[in-house]
Amino acid sequence: MHPFATEVQELSGQNLSRCYQCKKCTAGCPTVSWYEWPNHGVVRMIQRGMRDALLGSKTIWMCVGCDTCGTRCPNGIYLGPIMDALRSLARREGRRVPEPAVLAFHEAFLASARRFGRVHEATMLAAYKLKTRDFLTDLGVGLKLFAKGKIPVLPKGIQGKAEIEKIFRLGS
Repeated sequence: MHPFATEVQELSGQNLSRCYQCKKCTAGCPTVSWYEWPNHGVVRMIQRGMRDALLGSKTIWMCVGCDTCGTRCPNGIYLGPIMDALRSLARREGRRVPEPAVLAFHEAFLASARRFGRVHEATMLAAYKLKTRDFLTDLGVGLKLFAKGKIPVLPKGIQGKAEIEKIFRLGS
């Protein structure tokens, strides 16, 4: 196995050698139309050691982690953890992110999860809007959700916040 594949496999916990390119992951993916390469192609690129192409791609930032790929895969390979591993490697190596708004959302989401132990939508959205300076897009929808109580003003506490912090420290 190529060293890049070994690295991604260790980071993601996914057994990439089990992929035999049946394309079921790609067939079910709701966001594949935004990718430069289909899901099964990403796995093949990892197996072939195409580090630079993948870590500099927009593809790794477009996966929403819905797990449709893994539920369809006959070998139980989930692309979400693989994409997370690729994003982590790209960030560690200081790679340019081709989709800055997606990176801003990613960072706001993780910061909220780390701070509160779960995502608090109001603070996450505020951080995202401040980073992107896009204050008016989605404002109408956001106000409707807020009015219906779908975006709570105050975050709810959780048990086990220390365990969540350990997860973030391990990923650093």
